[in-house]
Amino acid sequence: MTTSDTPVLRVAGRPVARYVTRPELPARLSPRPYLHPVTTLADTAVTELQPADHAHHLGVGVAVPDVEGHNFWGGRTFVRDQGPTELDNHGAQRHLGFQLRDPDGFVEELRWTAAGAELLRERRTVAATELTDSAWALDFTFSLTNVTAGALSIGSPATNGRPGAAYGGFFWRARKEDTSPDVLVPDAEPGTEGEERAHGSRADWVALVGSTWTLVFAGATERTREDPWFVRAGEYPGVGSSLAHTERLTVPPGETVVRRIVTVVADGRLDHAAAGALVRKAVSA
Repeated sequence: MTTSDTPVLRVAGRPVARYVTRPELPARLSPRPYLHPVTTLADTAVTELQPADHAHHLGVGVAVPDVEGHNFWGGRTFVRDQGPTELDNHGAQRHLGFQLRDPDGFVEELRWTAAGAELLRERRTVAATELTDSAWALDFTFSLTNVTAGALSIGSPATNGRPGAAYGGFFWRARKEDTSPDVLVPDAEPGTEGEERAHGSRADWVALVGSTWTLVFAGATERTREDPWFVRAGEYPGVGSSLAHTERLTVPPGETVVRRIVTVVADGRLDHAAAGALVRKAVSA
C-alpha cells in the first residue's frame, strides 16, 4: 500500500522498493528514513531490516556514526582507547517533505538533528530504472549541507581508532542467507576476489552475488569514486561508501557534501562480465 509516508517505487509497473519516511524506532537506533524491502523484478528481497546481528541496520539509506560526536548510525559508539560504548548521543533524520514524487522515484528534504539542534539539511534524490527484464537500477544521491554557524566534522570508527571500520555514508544491508555471498570486483585475477580484496578499495564497482540474486554497486560521480568501499560478506552482507576512511571529513558552514551511488539489482547469479556490463549501462543511463 502506498501512503504519504510509505511511497512504493515501481519499475515496469512492478513494485521494487518501499520507502519509509517516518519510522517508529527507539532513539538508540538513530531513526531515519530507509528503503525496505527492496526486491528484484522476480520479487526476491535483497535487503534486511533490524536483523538480529545489527538491529540498527535499516535496509538502504544514509547513516553516519560520527557527526561532530553525534551518532547517526545507531547502536554503540566507538570511543578511542575504550571501544564500542553505549552513549546517549544519537541523532535522527527527519523527513520534511517531497519536492517531487513519481512512481519511479522522488526528491526529498530531510533535517539531521541531535541534542535539539539541526546540524545538516539533506536533499535526497532516488530513482528506479529498468535495465533488462531481469535487472533494474537504484540511483541514490544525497546532498548534506552544514546549516550550523561553524564547521562540522564527520568521522567513523576507523578515524576514531578502529582499523578497517570506516563505515558511514550510503549503506545497503543485504539479505543474509545460509552461505555468505560472493564478492566481485573488476580487473581481479581469478581467485583473488572476495571481501578482503573489495573492502577499503576504490574499485569502479563491487558486487555481492547471493543464491539467486546479485547487487552491483558503483560510484556514479568522480568525487564519489574517491571514497573507498566498506564491504562485509562473512559476518553479514552489506556494502557502503566511506565518507571518512582514514581522515575526518570537514564540512565548512554553508558547504555541501554530495555523493551518488547507483546499484544494479538483478535476478540470478551474475558473473564478472555480466555484472560489469549492467553497471556500466546503469551509470550511463
